[in-house]
Amino acid sequence: MHPPEQIRVLVGEDQPFVREGILRVLEEGGFDVVGTAADAVELTQLAAAYRPDVIVTDIQMPPDHGDDGLRAALAIRQANPGIGVLVLSQYLEDSYAFALVADGAQGVGYLLKEKIGDLRAFTDAVQRVADGGSVLDPDVVARLVGRQRKAGPLDDLTRREREVLKLIAEGRSNAGIAAELVVTVAAVERHVTSIFDKLGLRQGRDAHRRVLAVLTYLQA
Repeated sequence: MHPPEQIRVLVGEDQPFVREGILRVLEEGGFDVVGTAADAVELTQLAAAYRPDVIVTDIQMPPDHGDDGLRAALAIRQANPGIGVLVLSQYLEDSYAFALVADGAQGVGYLLKEKIGDLRAFTDAVQRVADGGSVLDPDVVARLVGRQRKAGPLDDLTRREREVLKLIAEGRSNAGIAAELVVTVAAVERHVTSIFDKLGLRQGRDAHRRVLAVLTYLQA
């Protein structure tokens, strides 16, 4: 895990007060903020100039005030797959989450702007995205879980394994899952191993398999 002071962050936000708040939270968290952008064009230019580790950006930005921030972030990520992307949204829109993970859930995150007020959760999300993990807002995960779906690979999971996978999708560590479910870390590790086996994720690093498990979870 990279120390915060080694993580270079570029911020995209057109509202000055919100931008200043994000900047202050990141700096107090020890992150190296290399620049800020007020529109999607500037965000793209600064990303090319600074090559940050993570981009934290609002979805709706100038010049068109649509999903310019998201589209810019996806284009930047396509050109530079090593750059993590954490997008912020004023409203709950699960289609944005699907667009974000369409090419893989590694190094991506989606949070509602209201969650910035939870300083620890926000800085943890930036850290996790920088380390190649995924972070999805719990409200988005809950909406996706509540949808009707066809039979698929998740059907073999037990109720507890589904709970564990849901928390993995939110970006929780094994220790965080254990605390949430009031079980031991060893019990969580057994559940995670079982999830990997049932989803056919039997090779590769655990961090990578967690990302693939989240992607399977969302696509299902």
